[in-house]
Amino acid sequence: MATVNVHEAKTNFSRILSRVESGEEIIIAKAGTPVAQIGPIRQKVKNRSPGSAKGRIVMKDSFFDPLPAEMIREFEK
Repeated sequence: MATVNVHEAKTNFSRILSRVESGEEIIIAKAGTPVAQIGPIRQKVKNRSPGSAKGRIVMKDSFFDPLPAEMIREFEK
């Protein structure tokens, strides 16, 4: 976690935001005393529910057919 003073934060705000976008947290200090912290917004992950794609995915019967010998050789390289 990096610390920058208020003047540096005002002067380089776009650069600081770029660092925050990449996941870094920045502390802003006034006269050496930390006053604020800037960090990335963490998106809440939605809970997955089993079967939510039921009926939307179709597997053709040919999916289970053996692969052509040529393709198997490529995998074995």
